Amino acid sequence: MRILLTGATGFIGRAVLKSLIGRGHQVRALARAGSKGKIPAHSSVEVVTGDLLDRASLHNAVRGVDALIHTAALYSYWSPDRSLIYRTNVDGAGALLLAAREAGVRRVVVTSTVATLKAPDKGRLADETSVAEVDELPGHYKKSKLLAEQAALSLSSPQFEVIVVNPTAPFGPGDTRPTPTGRIVLEFLNRRFPGYVATGMNVCDVDDVAEGHVLALEKGRPGERYVLGGENMTLREIYGLLARATGLTRRPVRAPYALAFAAGYVDTFIEGRLLGRTPYVPVEGLRVARRPMYVDTRKAVDELGLPQRPAIESLLRAAQWFASNGYSRARISPIENTGVVAR
Repeated sequence: MRILLTGATGFIGRAVLKSLIGRGHQVRALARAGSKGKIPAHSSVEVVTGDLLDRASLHNAVRGVDALIHTAALYSYWSPDRSLIYRTNVDGAGALLLAAREAGVRRVVVTSTVATLKAPDKGRLADETSVAEVDELPGHYKKSKLLAEQAALSLSSPQFEVIVVNPTAPFGPGDTRPTPTGRIVLEFLNRRFPGYVATGMNVCDVDDVAEGHVLALEKGRPGERYVLGGENMTLREIYGLLARATGLTRRPVRAPYALAFAAGYVDTFIEGRLLGRTPYVPVEGLRVARRPMYVDTRKAVDELGLPQRPAIESLLRAAQWFASNGYSRARISPIENTGVVAR
């Protein structure tokens, strides 16, 4: 099958590309001019120049492909131009899907996020039916992804089958940016703890998420959502697993939300407004963290066969990648009897 993949230079997109190649698919990877060199050369991969904000390039990219996996997005909890988040994540995604439908593409997988789900009440798990209203979501990134998800599903039909996947918090190798989840590992390795807040998330492996994308393309029911995740745990539990997986002793300090928000506002003013850089502690990210997002992944496991790698293995893989690629000088020596083999 010839598949158009967007976002192939991103954390999840790179893993999806690897999974598609491994399954013998022919891939056309859409990348901006300055990013084309980041896509590895392979006989099964054709790289084309394009941008979600350039509609002509999108029409060119979708010609002659059988399917589309759309992972590209502007993933940020802070931006000096909030409209860019909506123009990229909502308008750009919509233009891409309309171009694909016009070109006769039959099947589409759209990468959304677990952030579009409504945070569950205490003691309950969110699932694919727990969709929030746009006004309920904190921050422009989450709002933009929900609007894009809704628009994508509204286009699904027997002639144009759309499936949405909602990854949780992926960890693993290849997080070059790094993403907010990768920063958890990197800050642990480098002892950079501004303090952590009492929150929780669902931890998954980036390669399992990538496999989930391909499985959704092959097996997913049109018009459906699939949460791609792994284990639910608190941030404190994640730090505990990192200590076991790496053999490193770290003692992060829990910070009250009031103190964290105060630091976030100061950081946003200095880094964002004065220096024009992404804040280290984005206020929008803190608002998201106030409600732990624990999910039920049974639908993806049962219907798609989503892999479920242990969280401790994913965290070790991430830590080893950061250490071996110059992000950290920490010496990783996994504690015995973790059940994880360093690789």
